[in-house]
Amino acid sequence: MSADIKKSVLPLLPIGLLLLAMASIQSGASLAKTLFPVIGAPGVTGLRLLLATIILCAIFKPWRLNFRKNSIIPLLTYGISLGTMNYLFYLALERIPLGIAVALEFTGPLAVAMFSSRRPIDFLWIGLVIAGLLFLLPIGDNINSLDPVGVLYALGAGVCWGIYIIFGKRAGAGYGAATVAIGSFISALIFFPIGLMQTGVEVMFDPAILPLALAVAILSTAFPYTLEMIALTRLPARTFGTLMSLEPCMGAFLGIIFLQEHLTNTQWLALLCIVCASIGSTSTATPKPKIEKVA
Repeated sequence: MSADIKKSVLPLLPIGLLLLAMASIQSGASLAKTLFPVIGAPGVTGLRLLLATIILCAIFKPWRLNFRKNSIIPLLTYGISLGTMNYLFYLALERIPLGIAVALEFTGPLAVAMFSSRRPIDFLWIGLVIAGLLFLLPIGDNINSLDPVGVLYALGAGVCWGIYIIFGKRAGAGYGAATVAIGSFISALIFFPIGLMQTGVEVMFDPAILPLALAVAILSTAFPYTLEMIALTRLPARTFGTLMSLEPCMGAFLGIIFLQEHLTNTQWLALLCIVCASIGSTSTATPKPKIEKVA
């Protein structure tokens, strides 16, 4: 390979890795949804968090860390928000299409990004988000288009995602990438027993289910986080955030491919409004908080 070709290919590599990571996360969500009829959203949440924690602890070995008293509250809040985000997101997936659930959930980190700036142009992005939500939410003539409970679950997951970002930055300042393993451990301590109580030991640990649950944990956690970490070290923060803004559309397309969840023209317009607001906010916000994902 010539030097010119290498120069043209290398900048595209982290972009490709990030797109692959997003596809992996949404593929994991699609696969998780196929398990809902068997063990339900609480069971999938608990089993995924348990398996993801085992994988992450094996990678990052958090027991080697020296924990400080002033980091306990950020770590606990981070872990609880991580688990609650996953739990609510999977409950939303039981009721509404994947692409719409991702778009509604994405309003959480989008709000964190927009509230970090107070310039007039931010009102444009806020207006686009409001327009997108008006197209999506079951209001007026659209009252029967989406399950309102599913919408509330997705918006609740978005709130938890915003809390996850804020406290993840504080907790991660002292422990780096190992913070993910600590947060996953905390969330597993809470939500694995909940899933186990609602599902039962025999069903949750059915040998026919475990391979699929392990695939969900790998696709939604270990594999994409590794790719995102590589991309983060090679991409400007603004480029990273802009590409992450495409995740709702990625979820919608994979929902069509794997789950046959076809959206209406109005719902596609709503997704477009939210994606454009996210790209615009990411491109113009200063300073811009880093958008992180575990769902």
